[in-house]
Amino acid sequence: MIPILDICLLGTGGMMPLPYRWLTSLMARYNGTSILIDCGEGTQIAMKEKGWSPKPIDIMCFTHYHADHISGLPGMLLTMGNAEKTTPLVMIGPKGLSRVVNALRVVAPELPFEIEYVEITEPEQSFAFDGFRIETFRVNHNVLCYGYNIIVDRKGKFQLDKAMALGLDRKYWNRLQKGETLELETGTYTPQMVMGAPRKGLKVTYCTDSRPTESIIKNAKNADLFICEGMYGEPDKKEKAKEYKHKTFYEAAAMAKEADVTKMWLTHYSPSLTRPEEYKREVQAVFSKTYIAKDGWSEELLFEDEEG
Repeated sequence: MIPILDICLLGTGGMMPLPYRWLTSLMARYNGTSILIDCGEGTQIAMKEKGWSPKPIDIMCFTHYHADHISGLPGMLLTMGNAEKTTPLVMIGPKGLSRVVNALRVVAPELPFEIEYVEITEPEQSFAFDGFRIETFRVNHNVLCYGYNIIVDRKGKFQLDKAMALGLDRKYWNRLQKGETLELETGTYTPQMVMGAPRKGLKVTYCTDSRPTESIIKNAKNADLFICEGMYGEPDKKEKAKEYKHKTFYEAAAMAKEADVTKMWLTHYSPSLTRPEEYKREVQAVFSKTYIAKDGWSEELLFEDEEG
């Protein structure tokens, strides 16, 4: 089975849900694991409209604790419980995570699954899971806020000639391919002795409320997909973006260009921005692979040599 990183931008709004636009939230699926980043009001409705299920969510991440990014949590947890989820739920977020979640859980006190709280304590952190990792990096909003990377690393190819030269019995090859170090009578054998250089994996960067920062550019470097807040499309709202610590379309595009990402989806539009697509030409003049995302946009990311 070909590994696929399945991405869905459930909503694209900021501040408040609208009749035609849910709040910004990202769901990802890889190798049987489901990840949700942010859960504002109405997120479970957006998920239902997409046809994806909340039951298999294993990891839930929060960029920050403004209501439009977390107020949908109690209902989501109750829906997950009603769907008979029993496996543990890992939650990742800034300091204060358990306090904020437990306050919201006053209306959802009893759940059939455990919650494991993982608070981000450093400007940059990495959390390893089965076959992928989640990286966090601090950004610049008016409260403590983080961006996220979902990264699928890819091993190098098995080098048959190297294994043959070592004189290793074939029965050991698979163990070395899986990363095991072997202690045999003839010596110690490591995976590096039979594997080529790591190949390009998959990377999705997700960043919402923030001013442009070097940390975003650094962590989005060479991303296959950069999902970035563009609160304002109107060029004359740059000062407003500065005041409230958000980004304009053009600031996001400039970062995408500098980070050399494959493409960028804009999201987290101001409620006053009713037709963000009107600014498509202007923002693509800054970074040509900019897309004005809409609710429910999804994409399957494959390793380079497995794309159809």
